[in-house]
Amino acid sequence: MFTGLIEELGTISNNTPGKLLISCQKGVNSPLLTNLEIGDSVAVDGVCLTAETIDSKGFTATASPETLSKTTLGSRIQVAQYVNLETSLKVGGKIGGHFVTGHVDGLGYFREAIATQSSWEIYFGIPPKLEAQWQESIAPYLVNKGSIAVNGISLTVAECSINHDWFKVAVIPHSFAETNLACLKSGDLVNIESDILGKYVERLIGHKQAQKESQSDISLGFLADHGYM
Repeated sequence: MFTGLIEELGTISNNTPGKLLISCQKGVNSPLLTNLEIGDSVAVDGVCLTAETIDSKGFTATASPETLSKTTLGSRIQVAQYVNLETSLKVGGKIGGHFVTGHVDGLGYFREAIATQSSWEIYFGIPPKLEAQWQESIAPYLVNKGSIAVNGISLTVAECSINHDWFKVAVIPHSFAETNLACLKSGDLVNIESDILGKYVERLIGHKQAQKESQSDISLGFLADHGYM
């Protein structure tokens, strides 16, 4: 479990298929590596990975074929040069963002970033050929003022279209400068994770609705046909 507050930027290189070498931008002065231990979880651009080996400059992790195919980790083309890094939430730690699981729901693409006097307004939309994935896994959870994670960054939806095919977030200058949002170019792909609380609410409501529909099928005729009258 993560909070969506990025600790550091890093870069990725591949030694063998699925084996990722993540180098921390601050190298030997990396605060992230200070307390990192083998077996710890690290969110890499919002994808939960396990640190398998650690050295003075970074760590290695293995990504499954499923993870590589469904996230930006599988191809570093048309993505930000740097990746966002965050270690997992510790018991008693501060939750400054929102609960982020590190399980990406789908991909979005960066449309544009507009600078205002106090923030950056950033727009994300549906990548070509991924409309079905977006409508199933992302669109239902786009709520104005609701939480969303983009490349592992905890953000608030400031606005979304009626058709839920794009959304806007407002980012303060500090977050913009300290994450890979500042590295994105128009058309770049990003990992998106919807708010887990919204998923649980949907599941609960759907379960209750199914119960009501099941109960509505029980009538006097149904009971008579089955020997209860």
